[in-house]
Amino acid sequence: MTDPHAYCQEKAASSGSSFYYSFMFLPPERRQAITALYAFCREVDDVVDECHDMQIAQAKLDWWRMQVAQIYDGAPEHPVGQALQQINKQFPLPREQLLEIIDGMQMDLQQTRYLDWKALQLYCYRVASVVGLLSAEIFGYTNRQTLKYAHDLGMAFQLTNIIRDVGEDARRGRIYLPIDELQRFNVPARQILDGQHSDNFRELMAFQTQRARQFYDQAFAQLPDEDRKTQRPGLVMAAIYRTLLDEIEADGFQVLDRRTSLTPLRKIWIAGRTWLRG
Repeated sequence: MTDPHAYCQEKAASSGSSFYYSFMFLPPERRQAITALYAFCREVDDVVDECHDMQIAQAKLDWWRMQVAQIYDGAPEHPVGQALQQINKQFPLPREQLLEIIDGMQMDLQQTRYLDWKALQLYCYRVASVVGLLSAEIFGYTNRQTLKYAHDLGMAFQLTNIIRDVGEDARRGRIYLPIDELQRFNVPARQILDGQHSDNFRELMAFQTQRARQFYDQAFAQLPDEDRKTQRPGLVMAAIYRTLLDEIEADGFQVLDRRTSLTPLRKIWIAGRTWLRG
């Protein structure tokens, strides 16, 4: 029988994500809990990214909704569900928020374009801000203002992901950049789908980067001093992601034909330095 937490650990480690580096310094019980949450996010995200048959992907998301129900009311079959059920005793996670993450993945099945920032903001909230709110519950907080920080930090992370992955998403037929902003900067969708860089595209990406930085600044301004220590994993993640954003900008937003990334060693260095700063 698969050990649920060992499965989640392997899922997190194999992803190579910056999230993994952000909670490596946590106490064991909190690290186990956040790893289970992260593994859940990876599982449902993989449904959309790896399943090319829409009906099968829909069926898998529906199955994960049943798994969420079983976490709270029964016996989940999947190791990730089992791990979440175990950690839920110490770190109660709202059922509706786990379902909202699945709702975000559902949006990926139903649309490949977003009309404006308001429409994209709902997507970012579901797939990232909700994860931030759940993470804050696991890390611990005393001031509810910390939830505003967690919400905005999640938004900043997702915007950074969108900027980094423009080319990769376009090759899957998706453009997350709002349609009205493409029009404002005179960047036809076809140009992105064809991987054609231009000055207009760079100006569009500079605008998206400015928005992401505003959310980082907004998040940090809302983090109460008394919760700064417990919320260090988010600060670690932010340090890694902001460095990534700086690299993308310094490279002239060459995101259509490549995926900018930081080496594992650099991530560990940033993580350790940020953690020690508190």
